[in-house]
Amino acid sequence: MPDLLKDHLQSRIPGATLSWQCPPQTPDLPLLLISENYPREGLPYEVAQALMDNPPYWCFCWASGQVLARYLMDNPEIVQNQTVIDFGAGCGIVAIAAALAGAKRVVACDLDSNALHACKINAQRNGVALDYSDDVFDILQDSAFERAIITVADVFYDRDNLPLLETFNGFFKEVLVADSRLKGMSLPGLKTLGVEASHTVPDLDESVEFNRVTLYRTPLR
Repeated sequence: MPDLLKDHLQSRIPGATLSWQCPPQTPDLPLLLISENYPREGLPYEVAQALMDNPPYWCFCWASGQVLARYLMDNPEIVQNQTVIDFGAGCGIVAIAAALAGAKRVVACDLDSNALHACKINAQRNGVALDYSDDVFDILQDSAFERAIITVADVFYDRDNLPLLETFNGFFKEVLVADSRLKGMSLPGLKTLGVEASHTVPDLDESVEFNRVTLYRTPLR
């Protein structure tokens, strides 16, 4: 399976490789990510355009995922013995963190089949078992998940995804969100917990504003 991911990545970014890396906020949680020395300049136009149209999000560990994973590991009582859905799982850092923190069941949910493959590899490396889904609407139709917690990192900055938040608030027991693009704006039905500094791994040298992650959580009742 790692070879399948490597071949897919190299079809998107010629010359890129994968390597095991530990994000600074989760130093004991290794992930298979794109190597830091991947080609960043001089990509042919068609390659650059394909990356813009369908980027391989799973090969980076984004700042918001790190912050949310750290939050769960520092506050394990949130997920202990709970069912957790990690929506937009990417490389799987939040799903794995939830499992390490004691969740009884964790479902990594992502539309991208390669992301789910990456989650499986990373989960195995970290000694946890996850379940997998490529369609959150299947989950929303299953009453077994009505008492679940859903985690969401870097999804709601895309305003087209915001209607999902109302659905999540109405269905799941609790919603936890981390986002580096919302610049501290409020989200309906959620309480702002604070802002944490982080950065993507490998470091993309993004603007400082994208290295500040806002955490949100369903207000405690």
